[in-house]
Amino acid sequence: MDSAAPAACFLYWVGASTVAYLALRLSYSLFSAFRVWGLGHEAEVGPALGEWAVVTGSTDGIGKSYAEELAKRGMKIVLISRSQEKLKEVANAIREKFKVETKTIAVDFESVDIYKKIQTDLTGLQIGVLVNNVGASYEYPEYFLDIPDLDNTISKLINVNIFSVCKMTQLVLPGMVERSKGAILNISSASGMYPIPLLTVYSATKAFVDFFSQCLHAEYRNKGIFVQSVLPFFVATKLAKIRKPTFDKPSSETFVKCAMKTVGRQSRTNGYPVHTFMGWVFLLMPLWLSMKISMSVNKGLRAHYLKKAKKS
Repeated sequence: MDSAAPAACFLYWVGASTVAYLALRLSYSLFSAFRVWGLGHEAEVGPALGEWAVVTGSTDGIGKSYAEELAKRGMKIVLISRSQEKLKEVANAIREKFKVETKTIAVDFESVDIYKKIQTDLTGLQIGVLVNNVGASYEYPEYFLDIPDLDNTISKLINVNIFSVCKMTQLVLPGMVERSKGAILNISSASGMYPIPLLTVYSATKAFVDFFSQCLHAEYRNKGIFVQSVLPFFVATKLAKIRKPTFDKPSSETFVKCAMKTVGRQSRTNGYPVHTFMGWVFLLMPLWLSMKISMSVNKGLRAHYLKKAKKS
């Protein structure tokens, strides 16, 4: 009995330490959430950072909502997306509703030779905010080697999700550093917080955006630049193929309104209170368990898509 006492004592303190650690993590998370969303904090994002805000992927969903929210705060808006027709429609709507100047740049972020044109069109603009929102995903969850048109899919996701973030930052950051102020908001995904099987390339590219943002923030925060990694779970957008908002799948307008309150306070955020709780739960799980859940969910989505495609 005496020989078992030290082992039991050790296990007791390991258990107690684990519980204390988790309690502290939960308390800190709840305090942070209350500080951001419960105290009525409003991010100081507006023309004081620079007259113009640049938003990529800005004709639908989260990008469009960021453009509208920034225009509401009095910023002039540069909309960058693929369709000139949609750009013109959104630009006119923003200009009429918020009485701010707008500018459009029509480019396809799947290409890598577009950045000289963007640089030329941005010349002379005092850019205070950059929202790297443009993104691409799979048509449906699939095993890596079975992804339709795999070569083009790899190029597309790397060019749109990774290359665009690096190049747009390269174009805009020097002006911010020169003025010692600015904000870069990089839209990653909860899929970048931990590996997501059957969305392998997408998950990996969004993890890059998250790491890139954290490193950039550490490099430039002392120069007056705030860099944020935004990691949403599902938002009701065309990209997510979700039509109706729910409690855990907010509209893009609701999501952005909440996410803007985190600017200047959280350099890494899920952007929405419910998503923050979901992120906390998943990060507490053992990696094997979160991957097993993701695999199971995506297998179901894959089977549903293939069954529906077979019928049509």
